[in-house]
Amino acid sequence: MLVQIHTDKNIEGGSRFSEFFSNEIKNELARFDEIVTRIEVHVSDENGNKSTPNDKKCVIEARVEKKQPIAVTATADSPEKAFYEALEKMQRVLDTTLEKIKEH
Repeated sequence: MLVQIHTDKNIEGGSRFSEFFSNEIKNELARFDEIVTRIEVHVSDENGNKSTPNDKKCVIEARVEKKQPIAVTATADSPEKAFYEALEKMQRVLDTTLEKIKEH
C-alpha cells in the first residue's frame, strides 16, 4: 500500500509529520492491504492564519482495486485530531467495502 501525505502552505508538514502519519495509516489499515493500493492524505487549514474552531481539515482517499476511490473528510482544532477522526471514518468505510467484496 502506497501512502502519500499532502499539506497546504499553512500546515507545517515536515518529514517527521509525513512519516508519523504514514506509519499510523500503515498500522491501522494493514488489514486492508489486499484491496487498497494507495492512500492519499490531504491536510489543510481552512482559514489560513486565522484561528477558529475546527479549521483544520483532513481528507483521506483510498484507492481500492477495481472500485471507485473512497474519500472521507474530518475537521478539528488540530491537524492530528482531524487526521485521527478521518482515519476512524476510513476504517469503517473500508470494513463495509471489504464485507461487500467478500459477499460477491
